Amino acid sequence: MQIRTHSTLRGTSLARGLFAARKLRDVRQTRRWSDRYYKRRVQHLKEKSDPLEGAAQGRGIVLEKVAIEAKQPNSALRKCVKVQLIKNGRQITAFAVGDGAINFIDEHDEVLVEGIGGRMGRSYGDIPGVRYKVIKVNNVSLDELVRGRKEKPVR
Repeated sequence: MQIRTHSTLRGTSLARGLFAARKLRDVRQTRRWSDRYYKRRVQHLKEKSDPLEGAAQGRGIVLEKVAIEAKQPNSALRKCVKVQLIKNGRQITAFAVGDGAINFIDEHDEVLVEGIGGRMGRSYGDIPGVRYKVIKVNNVSLDELVRGRKEKPVR
């Protein structure tokens, strides 16, 4: 009787015997590290690299207004703001959504930012390197300001 080993059975799994459970479990555990999603999740790489540290939204102070050129084939200046986050001091660029929305944002205003909703935390649409959008200015919704329903409070 020939004993079947891993080398004689090409293309089949590693262990199949009655007492193979531990071996199967250990092999599965070591192989899982080649799955990039598992590795990122277990090592908390998203939270470590994310300026918002895993939170959905974050507060910050506006440092300056900037206009960013849209990617090809579009030709426009997208109005954005440089924001310094309060919780960790990191600087991010956030997009001011809406027609004329940048006029409601001034330097040293307190803004609330959230992810812009692109592919897996990356930039969105034709705005290169911008991953966040402004949703509130001095605790008033930017959308309400743009639509003219509310006025910006004087600080």
